[in-house]
Formats: sequence, structure tokens, C-alpha cells
Amino acid sequence: MIGNDRFGQFAPLGSASQPAIIASPELERIVQFLMDLSVELDSTIGPNTPNPHLNMILHLLRNHADGRMVSPSAMVSAAGVPYATATRKLAEIQDAGLVERRPRTRSGKSYSLHPSQALLESFNQMADRIDRLIRTSFGGVETSSESTDYYYGGSYQPGQATIAPPSALPQPLKLSGGLRILVHGDPTFMVMEGLKRQFEQMVGTDIHQRAFSIDRLYEEALRNAERPKSRYDLIAVDLPWVGEFADKGVIRPLDEIMDVARLDPADFHTAGWRAAHWGGRPFGVPSQTTPELMFYRKDLFAAEGLEPPTTTEAVISAARHFHNPRRGRYGVAWNAARGTALGHTFMMTCAAFGQPIIDIPEIAGGYDADRLAGQTFQPMLNSDRAHAAADYLMELLKYSPPDILSMSWFERIRPYGAGQVAMAYGYTLLAPYFELDESCPAHGNTGYLPHPHGPQGAPIAPVGGYVLCVPSNLAEDRLADAVEALVAFTSPGAQKLYAQNGSRTAPRYSVGADPEVRRLSPIFELVDQMSWRDELQFWPRPPVPQISEIIRICGLELHDMLRGIVTPRAALAQVQARAEDILRH
Repeated sequence: MIGNDRFGQFAPLGSASQPAIIASPELERIVQFLMDLSVELDSTIGPNTPNPHLNMILHLLRNHADGRMVSPSAMVSAAGVPYATATRKLAEIQDAGLVERRPRTRSGKSYSLHPSQALLESFNQMADRIDRLIRTSFGGVETSSESTDYYYGGSYQPGQATIAPPSALPQPLKLSGGLRILVHGDPTFMVMEGLKRQFEQMVGTDIHQRAFSIDRLYEEALRNAERPKSRYDLIAVDLPWVGEFADKGVIRPLDEIMDVARLDPADFHTAGWRAAHWGGRPFGVPSQTTPELMFYRKDLFAAEGLEPPTTTEAVISAARHFHNPRRGRYGVAWNAARGTALGHTFMMTCAAFGQPIIDIPEIAGGYDADRLAGQTFQPMLNSDRAHAAADYLMELLKYSPPDILSMSWFERIRPYGAGQVAMAYGYTLLAPYFELDESCPAHGNTGYLPHPHGPQGAPIAPVGGYVLCVPSNLAEDRLADAVEALVAFTSPGAQKLYAQNGSRTAPRYSVGADPEVRRLSPIFELVDQMSWRDELQFWPRPPVPQISEIIRICGLELHDMLRGIVTPRAALAQVQARAEDILRH
């Protein structure tokens, strides 16, 4: 069972009346259809002969999708033929490589049965063909623009880019006490709770997951590093922390403990994979790559004849236009809560005005954040562009909800989804709060844009999200199994499963290109396009070891600015001075 200790994380996804999340809905839908069709044929047309091969395969796949273990005796019972015949037919599908055996005891005399990767892939392709045959015969087919798009020689047309569901590991993980994971309490990681049976079935052991708010996660990761042995086999690390955690020895470089090629690095979004590196070495695997975008109400903008807000000037103009507090309508929502939330906002706003918060070298398409290890930097928090960013936040304040100074990650999306706000800055991982709730006015009416830019800036989508890392103090006897879990949880099949169950993050190109995933939300295609245009960037939050302290300082000093206690000029001068002291020492 996954145990979740939740401390201030996001609100639960969906409502209490929402049905339980199921795994691999496309697979289960086709399996259930074939099972129902078989029953109809058997009960309607006679005489007939049972198909033991099909009956056993459908039984195996159904239980795999539900996360239930299947024994040989259960397979024989599902065959629908006499015991001796069923046993022989089971041996035939095992010899054909469609079923894998996984030992349940050290002797190997007791074992469970699981669909092989070959069976999952072939059945997945067949399921897609069946789905298209049904739509062709009974529902009609509409050809979308997706059918003509190609990515790296692979068509987006249904049936040509489909990722099979994740298969069970050949050998169960032998981790005393089960697999222990430290994560952030956001929707993507919470999907794992709904899929606990499926993932436990995949890795062959219990999973214990602790979920914290972002600040508590940071503190717990550092506390864990001070222990003689890690309490966790894997930990989720926010991208800006990678440099600090690598320098402090909190996490191990992946090339020291595994063959990195197993991860297929070229399949990850470029910015997300590069952000997982420090000193040229990978320290984590992207579990979610979630850019912060501008969400805007397409229906409201269209009704007023307004263009999408691609610049900061357009954002202010549109916010002023829609702002009507007397009618409960506000222009824009954003992260303005004191501390970490506002600190992140200011860094990304500086980037929208064309500069990072430290003097890293400028290159074509942005700034070079790949070679920060061992360098010294000067903060850029009192420059002309930083002042323009602060002035922009002061303008946003005029057209924001009255509780804006306490709004953070989820609080800014809730009023947007409820129709109280026309625009909101938000990470894609928060989109399920309105994309999956048909009662929200924002449902089906939301457009997504890179960050609107200032006069000297360019369209960028600052990359956020988490990488899964192996703690440096993990016991050596747990290391090999932790690596296997790391590969399994970040595989295309697993990440597709997250998307199918509510996540709106897809770190891999292959997942975003999967037709079943692309049908779930426009976000996946848009983020892929942003990556191709090199708009996904991680330099807005450069992962230098001092970044967490600089974020905190920005969030404290600038909150006083927003409250009117100090002027923008005084606030930025104070931030610059404190950041210089941090970087100097």
C-alpha cells in the first residue's frame, strides 16, 4: 500500500464523487469489449467452440490493467475448457513468448503470470485497429490535422505512435520494507496513489510514498542526507535544487550507478533533460516536465474581440478590460504569496523581460545554464530589466483578486477554473483542476501561451517540474533495485499511464506524440511545439547552489514591495545586496 503523509500539498484532484482512477483505460476498454463480445457470441450462436488462448490472454490482460496478480490455476480456470486441455494451451502461449513467469518465492516453485512486453505491444496495436474498425463501421471517422503531422519519421496518425502499457519487471524488487519514495504533493505524483496496485504489480513489492509541500520537501531531502542511511530509495528534486543537492552530496550522479543509455535520453524534452545535469553529469531523470504558461479564457477574449495576450503590455490591457470587482470578475491571478511562491514569480518575470537573475553568458536563443558548476556569479536583481519586471508586478496587482498576496500554486488556478479570473499564470500540471471538471467555466475554453514577454524579451516557457534521484546515502544493497524502479517509473509506458489518469505533464517526446495521449488535452501537442521552437528554457531559474536562498529573499523583500511597505527601488536594492552576500560567501 502506498502510504501518503501530506503536509500542505495541493488539494485532491477532482471531487469526492469522482470514480476511482483505473489504469490503462484504452487497454481495459478494448479488453472488456472483447470479453463482452465473446460472451454474446457464446450465448447466442451455437454450437460453438471456446477459444482457450483468447480467454486466458484476456483474463491476464484484464487483471494486469487492474493490478491483480494472476496464478497459473486462475489462468487454467479462465480458459473455459477441461483442465488438461487448458494446461496444454497455457504452455503453448508461454512457449510463444506471450506470458512471463515471475517467482513469488526463493525456490521458484510458486510464481505469478504476467503479460510479456511482446504481448502488450501486439495487443496494443490490435486494440487501436479494433477501435478504428468500430469507429469506421458504426461511428464514422474524422480526419484531423494530426493525421498529416510527422515527428522524426513517425506519423502521429493513430496506430503508428502508440505506446504499450508498462509491463511487470521480470524479477520483483527485493527491497526490505518495500520501495520508499519521497515526492512533492502535486497531481502527477498523486496519480501514483490511484495507481498503487498497478505499480506494485509492476515492480513486485509494496510502495510507500511520502508527499510534502515544496518547502517541506526541500527540508526533508536535506535532513535525509544527514542520516547515516537514507530513508528513501528515490526522492523527487525540484529542478532549481539540482546544483545545490549535487554539490552537497545529497544525490548521486546517475552515470556512477547505471547505464544512462537505458533511459533513452534523446526521448526527453531537451530543456528538461539538460536541467537534470550538473557539471556535465546527469543527477536525475525527468519525472514531470511542466512549463509555466499563461492560461487565458478563449471564449471571453473572442467575445470581446481581443487577441491572445502575447506581451506583458497586452496582459495589462486585457486585465484592465476584464477587471470588474463589483461583479466578482478579476483580470489576472499569479503567484504572489510571501516566500517561495513570489520568489519563483519574480525570477520568471525577469526572464520574460529578457534577463536571468545572475550574469550567466548569453547565447543564441537565451542564456547558457549548462555550465554553472564551479563558477562565480553576480546577481542581476537591481538592473533596468529587473526594475521593469517589478513595475509589471505592481501593475498586475491592480487587476488581481483581493487575496492575491496569499495566492500560491493552487490558489491562483482555483478562481481561474471557477470563472472568476480571465487569465492566470500556471504550470501545466495544474491544468487538470479545470480540464477534468466539466462544471468549470474554464473547461474546454482555455488557451495556453508561453510567458508574455516584455519589450526586450522573447516568448519562453520556463521549465518546472521534478526529477527522480537516488540519494547518495542509500544503502548499497538497495541500490540496484532502486535503479530498476527509477527506470520503470520514468518509462514511456508509465508516463503515458500518468497522462491517461489525469496528469498533464509529459517529459518524453514519444509520450506527447502518442495519439491516445494527444486526444486527452491540447497541452501535450502545444508543449511539444514549444520544445521544437526552443521556447522551453530552464535558465529563468538557474540551478546554482545558492538559488533556494535567493528565491526566498526575493519572495520576502518583494512581498513587502507589493504590500506598499517599501518602494520597488528600495526592495530591489535590498535583494541585490543580500544576494551578493550569499553568492560571495
